[in-house]
Amino acid sequence: MDASTRLNVRQRAGNRCEYCRLRQQDEEENPFHTEHIIAKQHAGSDDLENLSLACSQCNAIKGPNLSSIDPDTGLLTRLFHPRQDRWEDHFRRDGAYLLGLTDVGRTTAWLLRFNDADNLRQRELLLELGELD
Repeated sequence: MDASTRLNVRQRAGNRCEYCRLRQQDEEENPFHTEHIIAKQHAGSDDLENLSLACSQCNAIKGPNLSSIDPDTGLLTRLFHPRQDRWEDHFRRDGAYLLGLTDVGRTTAWLLRFNDADNLRQRELLLELGELD
């Protein structure tokens, strides 16, 4: 993947993780990744429509996963797809918490650990500083 493609992905995402919405400027020590929404091992391509910007934590946890178990229903559920889904349709921020509004949102939030203690602390600090929109 070339530098131009990575730059296009970064600009399209507004320098935000397309999963948890963390801004790159809030994670200076951990550069964000251009990740394959559908992993190459599942026949995913390097096309822009299959690429998203992800913070290091979301990318590491998501890995090649395409689905997981909905924590409320126990059913196998696909993960949020940044090119096909609107974030606002599946998630809502309530203070420092990121809430899943749909089966896709719940499953993604659970799998990617949006509300683990460290993530909540970081968002609480950003809220206190007026840096979270």
